[in-house]
Amino acid sequence: MSSNDTYQYLKARLDEALAECARLRAENQKLREALGSTQNESSLNEPPHQYTSAQPPPEVSSWPAAKVHSKSSSKEKIDLFRKLFRGREDVYPKLWENRKGDSGYTPACANEWKRPLCGKPRVKCGQCSNRSLVPMSDQVIYDHLAGKQTIGVYPLLTDETCWFLAADFDKELWREDASVFRDVCRKMGVPTALERSRSGNGGHVWIFFQAPVPAATARRFGYSILA
Repeated sequence: MSSNDTYQYLKARLDEALAECARLRAENQKLREALGSTQNESSLNEPPHQYTSAQPPPEVSSWPAAKVHSKSSSKEKIDLFRKLFRGREDVYPKLWENRKGDSGYTPACANEWKRPLCGKPRVKCGQCSNRSLVPMSDQVIYDHLAGKQTIGVYPLLTDETCWFLAADFDKELWREDASVFRDVCRKMGVPTALERSRSGNGGHVWIFFQAPVPAATARRFGYSILA
């Protein structure tokens, strides 16, 4: 590959990364509006940060010997899910799909489609006075693991801290990109976990922290790995 080809390739990857950042900012804003949050957006525009010995990165969790497997009890599996994917406990997002094939996540509501309490689609969920957010529970997680429903977590806690960092990779070269990301993490001594996305056309690399860290710190840590 010539130097010009290399430049064009790197420029294309950078453009894709910037476009993805813009998409994620827009998605985060929509989620904040759906949850009625007034969190400050200014931290999203902070530049990448290089960590030094004076400013060490957040402590990450190492992977213990596997104790939970396919034959483990439901409680053990639920406990592991809760330990890894810690987020807000007062609300969780649930996957929706319509007849057109569109899909997305929205905060789970106890009154969804219950007439006359639910005014969908005339009234937006975020503007509904009858909205009753459903908290995370062991039963909700059990139904997710059993395939009865698909849920997510809201990782940003009310104090703007988080327990984990997820890097999303897609497009044709997602395997290569995720592999490079994990190699850098390995050299930094940062344990990671790779998960294939629901579509099968991408993947997520997870980094779990030993304690909740400021979301801005986690974001800078992720930028530092990519730099």
